[in-house]
Amino acid sequence: MAVTIPEYITVHLGDPDDSGAPNVRVPFIDYIKNVASSEIYPTWPETALRANIYAQVTYALNRVYTEWYRSRGYDFDITSSTRYDQKYIRDREIFEPVSRIVDDLFNDYVVRQGFVQPFFTQYCNGTTSTCPGLSQWGTVDLAEDGLTPYEILQYYYGDDINIVFNAPTARNLPSYRGLPYRLGSAGEDVRTLKRQLNRIGQNYPGLQPRLELTGYFDVPMEEAVRSFQRIFNLAEDGIVGKATWYKIKSIFNGVKGLAELDAEGITQEDVSREFSVVLRPGSTGNEVRQIQYYLSVLAYFDDELPLPEFNGTFGPATEATVRAFQRQQGLTEDGIVGRDTWNAIIRQYDATRNSIAPGVLGSADDIYPGRVLTPGQTGRDVEVLQGFLIRAAENVPEIPRIQPTGVYDAQTEAAIRVVQGMEGIPQTGVTGALTWNAVVSLANDG
Repeated sequence: MAVTIPEYITVHLGDPDDSGAPNVRVPFIDYIKNVASSEIYPTWPETALRANIYAQVTYALNRVYTEWYRSRGYDFDITSSTRYDQKYIRDREIFEPVSRIVDDLFNDYVVRQGFVQPFFTQYCNGTTSTCPGLSQWGTVDLAEDGLTPYEILQYYYGDDINIVFNAPTARNLPSYRGLPYRLGSAGEDVRTLKRQLNRIGQNYPGLQPRLELTGYFDVPMEEAVRSFQRIFNLAEDGIVGKATWYKIKSIFNGVKGLAELDAEGITQEDVSREFSVVLRPGSTGNEVRQIQYYLSVLAYFDDELPLPEFNGTFGPATEATVRAFQRQQGLTEDGIVGRDTWNAIIRQYDATRNSIAPGVLGSADDIYPGRVLTPGQTGRDVEVLQGFLIRAAENVPEIPRIQPTGVYDAQTEAAIRVVQGMEGIPQTGVTGALTWNAVVSLANDG
């Protein structure tokens, strides 16, 4: 999976802690042209120029990919200080040979073979300063000796590097979605957090989470988050808000050494996905059915929203509902459920459910509470679910009878798996929107 090239990059015109220095937001391609014109000479051999520009592109991408500064509480992606990063001079002249080469390779970058993160291509000028990475003046000698740009990069960074060509360009969105993750949250970001906490636990024995890499924020994860917060002096609430999210990311970057030449690295397996990032016309599956469920509830209480299908296929009716919802919420009306639209759906769903008056639809309890229920959980939502399961078992003999313990115990999990098997839902044993809706339907059929 290729890393995307940001359309823009935010540069801090000074050292990181220089609060008086301004930030400038510039197109990524213009940033690289500026850095290359500031760091190297246009009269150098073209192969030397290309090797240096590959390193400059990759260095900047490493800062963006790891959110090196944003994970430390700053509001920029990179600095202009050569004490920390690459030289950037605001409004400087851009050299034509540099501009031409950057146009050609601004979306190419260096990786270690077998890893996906942009390699930390440390470099220095090789005269007044030296470092373990690339020597800028040294590239001139190697170019004059006939080495290609790739061979020059291998000379400094090792034979086990590759160049990723023509990576796609996209908006540089912060990794934190804008909503906190808590018990009952679900999705790919939850799997990412679990993976990061597991790796951090290898270096911090007091954590030791050993979390199963599901997409559900379950009880063991809540306990791991509390332990992490306690170790790193954060508010110990078991919720991953912005501060906890970026602290986890910062510590993960550190233990993986992602800003070092000998980084442990992130493999393709590390970034494999089970949950879709974007749902669009033509998408199919249970994730689409889940979106359709949420939209159906919203449409029931809002005449401005047309009812979508509820068949697991993102067809014209679902697209019409999504577009109407986006128009209503002031979002880009593209008919696609990306992060902003999904966040807005979650917020509106929660607000709608919480505003339902008693007696409407029989009971607001009929509607999914908006949070996944997993083994080990307690609370009113679990009690309500068990009540529906008991009623469903009276109507459907195949569903095992359970006791109303108020704990999502093994009996509850087993009964949920039976319901999921009957309704064609993946038998995870956890209760999301589709499972809740199936249990309620079976309970009310009598």
